[in-house]
Amino acid sequence: MAEAGAEPLRSRMAVNRERQRELYGAPLGDRVRRLTSALGISQSRLARTLGISPAMLSQLVSARRVKIGDPAVLARLLLLDKRCHVVRTPLETRAVDALLAEVAQARWQWNEPRVPAQRGRREPLAGTAAAALRGIAEPARLAAAAAALGPGFPELAEVLRQAASRPGA
Repeated sequence: MAEAGAEPLRSRMAVNRERQRELYGAPLGDRVRRLTSALGISQSRLARTLGISPAMLSQLVSARRVKIGDPAVLARLLLLDKRCHVVRTPLETRAVDALLAEVAQARWQWNEPRVPAQRGRREPLAGTAAAALRGIAEPARLAAAAAALGPGFPELAEVLRQAASRPGA
C-alpha cells in the first residue's frame, strides 16, 4: 500500500525538477550523474569537491530541493561540467584527482562594480554589455561565469559581475 503523502511528494519533486531545468538547463540529478559517471567518482566525493554537504547534494539530486544556494558551489559545478564536457575518453585516476583539486580550489569572489568617483553611479547604464548579459542569463549563471573567467580574463569577469549584481536594473 502506498504512503498517504507519496503522491504529493512525487508531484512536488517533478515541479522541482522542472524548476531546476529552468535554472540550470537540466535537472541537477542528470548533471550530477553525468559528472560522477564521467569521472568515476562517488556523489559524496563530488560534494566535497564542490564544497557542499553530501546530504544537501543528495537533496538537490533527488529534487527535494531546487536551488544551489551558494554561488561558489554553483561556480564550481559549472566549471567542472565545462571541463568534463570536452572529455571524450575516460580520464586516468591522476587526471581526475588533479581536476577535482583544481575545481575545489576555485574561488568565487564578489567584487563591487568599479564606478568613476565623479559620477557616483552604482548600476551600469542601459545599453551596456552588463545590461545585455542580464537579458540572456540568470544572475547565478553570470556570477558562475565570472568566477570561471576571473583568473584569465579579469576585465570580462568584471562585466559579468556587474550584470549579476543588478538583476533588475
